[in-house]
Amino acid sequence: MTTPQLTHFNAAGDAHMVDVGDKNFTYRIAITEGFISLQSATLTLILQGGHKKGDVLGIARIAGIMASKRTSDLIPLCHPLPLTHVEIILTPELENQRIRCQTTAKTHGQTGVEMEALMATQIALLTIYDMCKAVDRGMTIDGVRLLEKSGGKSGHWRVNDAI
Repeated sequence: MTTPQLTHFNAAGDAHMVDVGDKNFTYRIAITEGFISLQSATLTLILQGGHKKGDVLGIARIAGIMASKRTSDLIPLCHPLPLTHVEIILTPELENQRIRCQTTAKTHGQTGVEMEALMATQIALLTIYDMCKAVDRGMTIDGVRLLEKSGGKSGHWRVNDAI
């Protein structure tokens, strides 16, 4: 059994960009989730469309999609990917006083699309925070994680309690 290795370090321990040049192009998908918890009054304000900055969830969705396309600009050593699709679903959970963000990112490439999906989820949630901080500074973002990925040499992976 081989010991898992961190791929972003070479044999000398120096950080480097992983060489994916010899890897096969495959269809790759990543699904992520995250949550923002907020006061019930804030959630109501968002759902009723009464926020003076506009459609909070619509703007958050667009921000997340835009962020996914800029992932390699923000995360060192991350490969730029030609994304073929990014979908962000923002679901209010009234009983938990939170909004769930689920992102699906897709590409046909030589490396995975997990970072793009995670970036989209986090930026969508941060956008909600930014738009609502004037009325609720105590919001919390948590539970951001990879739920599922497919494609590439490692194949399909899914968290046990996903989706």
